Amino acid sequence: MRSVDPIAAPARAAEQGAISSPEASDRAAAARVFGYAGEAIAELGRTLDGAFSRAVDTLLAVRGRVIVSGMGKSGLIGRKIAATLASTGTPAQFVHPGEASHGDLGAVTRNDALLMLSYRGETHELSDLITYAKRFSIPLIGMASNPSSTLLENANVALVIPKAKEACPMGLAPTTSTTLMLVLGDALAVALMERKGFSADQYRDFHPGGSLGRMLIRVSDLMRTDALPLVPPEALMADVLVTLSDSKLGCAIVVDRAGGTLGIITHGDVGRNMARDFLDRKAQDVMTRAPKTARPDQLAAEALGLMNEKQITQLVVLDPADARRRPVGILHMHDCLRAGLQ
Repeated sequence: MRSVDPIAAPARAAEQGAISSPEASDRAAAARVFGYAGEAIAELGRTLDGAFSRAVDTLLAVRGRVIVSGMGKSGLIGRKIAATLASTGTPAQFVHPGEASHGDLGAVTRNDALLMLSYRGETHELSDLITYAKRFSIPLIGMASNPSSTLLENANVALVIPKAKEACPMGLAPTTSTTLMLVLGDALAVALMERKGFSADQYRDFHPGGSLGRMLIRVSDLMRTDALPLVPPEALMADVLVTLSDSKLGCAIVVDRAGGTLGIITHGDVGRNMARDFLDRKAQDVMTRAPKTARPDQLAAEALGLMNEKQITQLVVLDPADARRRPVGILHMHDCLRAGLQ
């Protein structure tokens, strides 16, 4: 029995009229795009060789920036690669090859490296950049499908991508080929991150204004550390109420003589224990023992989740390395919400 190509079959059926609805035809086109891209990416993985590691080595050695360039659709992919590199710890900038020929070559220094994209490797707008790189011994990494092309012949490191079958009906519009460039650029960025040991905290520093940055905020970034409301276990509640009012944190932490955490007193504890002799009672009689805690290095989003789960508004922050459990801060739900956490 002859095997049936799961990618091509729906397209042929649509062409032959077997699939008549626009929806089915659209799905067949999508399947063709996904299929071509998947096959091309798999081929890229199979053919990846030592040039990839040499490219990573080259980018690691850069003292300046990675200058990414490309024309047309390759240029758009290059902009994305430059943005990904810059946001993951490798300073990068996109330079348009046309503008480079009219003054923007001044943005490229001898401390930089060039990463140039061209599917066929013969984009004539790249010629001035190639000449400039050769003249000033600037490392050049080329990304193209033809090993004998002008770009790859002149590159210090040649990244050869498979000759891809474009998914458009005419086989002309860059689709599969640009997907390969994007994937290979992402692979370079990820490999560089791992080589550099790029951390979540560094990632957060580069994304302070977005949801990704907020997800990586630590408890230590939000916790209150000044004038913590600490009271001894034998303190009278009349004095504890003054501490509660002055701190504006809605709680007082009960500590022993060594400063170790024994419990916490919140406005809720005050309400639950209100009686005629309340002011004469001691903190140890009212406090909630073994209060919920957080670590300074813990993600603030995780700590907020604990507060929501336990229906509380504060967490005592303890350093796990301190056997005496002395509080180093208080994390309040309001501070998490002000930081944009939800």
